[in-house]
Amino acid sequence: MEALEKALEARSKKVNKVETTKASKVSMDVYTQLEEIAAAGYENLTKEDSSYFLKCFGLFDKGEDFMLRVRVPVGQLSNAQAIRIGEVAKEYGNDYIDITTRMQIELRYLQIEDIAKVLQALKEVDISTFQTGADNPRNIVTDPLDGIAYDNIIQTKPIVDKLQALIIENPEWISALPRKFNTGILGSLSNTCNIFGHDCCFVLANNNGEFGFNVYLGARVGVQSKDANLFVSVEEVPAFYMALLEVFKTYGYRDNRNKNRLFFLLQDVGVEAFVEAIKKEAGMDFTPAGQTLVQSQNIALGANRVLQRNGKYAYKLILPSGIFSGTDMIDLAKSAQTFGSGDIRLSYDQNCYVVDIDADQFTTFEEEAIIKKYQPFDNIYFNDMIACAGTQTCSFGVIPNKPDAIAMAEFLKSEVAINGGTVRMNWSACPKGCGVHGIADIGFEGCKAKDDEGNRVDGVHIFLGGKITRRAKEARMLHKTLPIVEAKHHVKYLLKTYASMKQRAETFEAFEDRYLSANYSYQALGFYTKINYVLNEKLGLDVTFELEKEPRTYAKEEFELFDFGLKLFKLLTGEKRYEAVENFQIVKTDMRKIKRDEVTKINPKVPEKLSEVIYNMTHHDKRERAQVFSELLVALKEV
Repeated sequence: MEALEKALEARSKKVNKVETTKASKVSMDVYTQLEEIAAAGYENLTKEDSSYFLKCFGLFDKGEDFMLRVRVPVGQLSNAQAIRIGEVAKEYGNDYIDITTRMQIELRYLQIEDIAKVLQALKEVDISTFQTGADNPRNIVTDPLDGIAYDNIIQTKPIVDKLQALIIENPEWISALPRKFNTGILGSLSNTCNIFGHDCCFVLANNNGEFGFNVYLGARVGVQSKDANLFVSVEEVPAFYMALLEVFKTYGYRDNRNKNRLFFLLQDVGVEAFVEAIKKEAGMDFTPAGQTLVQSQNIALGANRVLQRNGKYAYKLILPSGIFSGTDMIDLAKSAQTFGSGDIRLSYDQNCYVVDIDADQFTTFEEEAIIKKYQPFDNIYFNDMIACAGTQTCSFGVIPNKPDAIAMAEFLKSEVAINGGTVRMNWSACPKGCGVHGIADIGFEGCKAKDDEGNRVDGVHIFLGGKITRRAKEARMLHKTLPIVEAKHHVKYLLKTYASMKQRAETFEAFEDRYLSANYSYQALGFYTKINYVLNEKLGLDVTFELEKEPRTYAKEEFELFDFGLKLFKLLTGEKRYEAVENFQIVKTDMRKIKRDEVTKINPKVPEKLSEVIYNMTHHDKRERAQVFSELLVALKEV
């Protein structure tokens, strides 16, 4: 414990304002006073209740109304619970529902006078909103097909029920932690819940023939969790988890809220020292890690129907950006009752499942009005899309986000037809990353950008190459600060390459590994999308600069830059820049020397600035050539 004590001492010179607020009253006292708070009205709402204490019970003050975050353990709703949520949304929340990446529900537009009535209505069907905000253990996520999928080895719902019984609605654990704490537990072979992206990750594993979980710790936005080299059995999970929370509660930092997630404590003391503290707290010496068994993406990836182990089917209803309504939730619950078990399961990718549909009833089920209503979204661009709340409902949002994600998907659907493929596109409205853009195939982080006239417009940073399959890997930034109206074209060119060069049924994640990052630098890929945007959307030349199927530039920027320049010269002039080039060296016989405006002279449709870019890429003197793509991208802004 010595390392943790020293780290805490170094970070205990001051206490942040939220900790001061937390010490000012008992959280449960606020909950018992909800009826009085509702009756007193918004004008009498205290600052500390608004900014902190109400969040402990899922209530978020949005200025004129409230958002309510509803806890849905492992995303599973009974039929009665689904109907009640729909009824509450219709009566009190403008008939609006958001499905979140923590497999739970957010109701919006609630008035302060109704909050106590809403919580009571939910409580009647055993729905809790406790500890869905503020410094609490948040909703635990798992496989949405937990217990019924063919690849599910350990059913995790009973485990989560035990954990919830220990901490949820337990006054000792309400607002007790230094910061929020996210947990995932996966008993399946496929990664259906971003399993490596939580503070605590229980990942299906095999240790000497016993199935259990390897533990990974300390993820945050932009950083995946670290291997704790621990294996816990199903029976050991509760003891381990409570010891983990106790150690974090005791030694977690309470000064700078921007640096007090578990990640920062692990960064200072090391995973090994932290694990030793857990063992001491639990009084147990856990087994070293076994073999992690997660080996594929969601088995439902790219599909809206999944065969269950019992021979029945689960149907995935695709909700664009997780947007749903109370009316539709009720209708879906009724269809689920008629054709399935009645239960509804929410997914990490903001969609929902109807389960236990008989095979001979499936076609009839698909004719239900609620199913046909959302059927148009059952395509590659909506199936696996995630988008968090934007400026309309989130004070941190920089762009509208959900509408942007939907518009992008509709645009791509009309521009790039892809059969037998899957692509995960995740949108975050701000750097907080609630849309988990960092692990997407193609990720978007909202920002402000400038258009060609210098006007401030909605924009995004584009990320490429996130991984969630056998390993977790954060995406890399491909483009910084692009107007959204331009960004959609960059994505279009990436996906056109995927469509033309992917192997049969190859996912974009696998394609990015096998082809894009294996053959090209990210700088080259950024230039590729930018030059095509310039050639077509800006200049209207109706020509496409293509990537080679088997390039020989070895992902070396120097070679790529020269090679791309030669190809652009040929594409725009119909002539060779040099008579012969071998191994990226110019064969000096009759070397062609040109001026900066050579391409423009041959093809007047090409602006002189673009001609100059190609000149700099292909200069006969290697020392005079452009050295990096970044300088060319700056120059292309002037075209």
